[in-house]
Amino acid sequence: MYTLFGSPQSLFTRKMETAMTFYGAPFTSVRKRGSGMEKEIEARSGTHQIPVLQTSENWMIADTTPLMQLMDSRYPKRRMFPKGCGGVLVHLVEEYFDEWISRVMVHYRWNYPKTADFVSQQIGNGDEQVAKSIREWGPRSCRATGTGTPELGKAAEAEYERLLAAMESQLRETDYLMGNQPTAVDCAALGGLYAHMLNDPDPLIMIQAYPGVIAWAEGQPGVQNKAVRTETRADLTPFAKHVLEEMAKAYRPFLLGNCKAVREKQKSFVVETFGIRASYLARAYPERSRAMLTHRISNLLSEEEQQETETMLGHFGLADCFSPSRYEPASI
Repeated sequence: MYTLFGSPQSLFTRKMETAMTFYGAPFTSVRKRGSGMEKEIEARSGTHQIPVLQTSENWMIADTTPLMQLMDSRYPKRRMFPKGCGGVLVHLVEEYFDEWISRVMVHYRWNYPKTADFVSQQIGNGDEQVAKSIREWGPRSCRATGTGTPELGKAAEAEYERLLAAMESQLRETDYLMGNQPTAVDCAALGGLYAHMLNDPDPLIMIQAYPGVIAWAEGQPGVQNKAVRTETRADLTPFAKHVLEEMAKAYRPFLLGNCKAVREKQKSFVVETFGIRASYLARAYPERSRAMLTHRISNLLSEEEQQETETMLGHFGLADCFSPSRYEPASI
């Protein structure tokens, strides 16, 4: 039995809940705040962030991408990351959701007063001091992640609506975003839908324009998830192509700017995001996340698969971000 400590309003908690459901793993979800185990969880996992998974061996582990890689080894017929080039493709698209689209979730939640008040009360669970502290933190988080002005916020919303339109179109053709089997991409997308878009008042109004996405989210897990799979596949679907093209436009400049800032030990940096000058807090984690992806390419692919991946990265203009031969991670 596994225990997942987190919050129902957390994108990454809901992402991991979705993955555990797809795996068919026995687990329970426990709200970390108020559990009485907060200090133990943080001491043993080494982080204050959520979620943290308590495994059947009584380990406490954080970070959803490595957690899914662990669970892939335990449920190999229900892998969230396919083997070979398909695994790299899934990892790339998941990276976009985790490290870039997550900022849009933050924007919708904390730049809209009605939603900010509603969610802070949910998270505070009756504790007004906690709710007040969270409301004060929210705008700072928006400024740190490049949505601190109305102009940048609207650009982020437009990007997310393009993503929803691509999801809506893809789900008319396949059961999931990368084909007919669930992957880590679906976990990331559904995590954002469950924790934010289908929970928070303002984005809930916006997302009504995408009924196929809503129906997909509300219909999980489908019966096909319960069947034992012999191999997980991932295809370069039209949705995946859309994401890779979007990554080159805005996520790539952010990632390169963040890497430079981390190398030079700067606290913040400025890059253009959709033609608008945007300020970001320099953070070490995007570099760790990118290093996990380049490690997959270097260590889990054959030479032929590596060449195929290099070609794909070059085609979509992402080689200088993720190709092991082109770009060395910053020291962190």
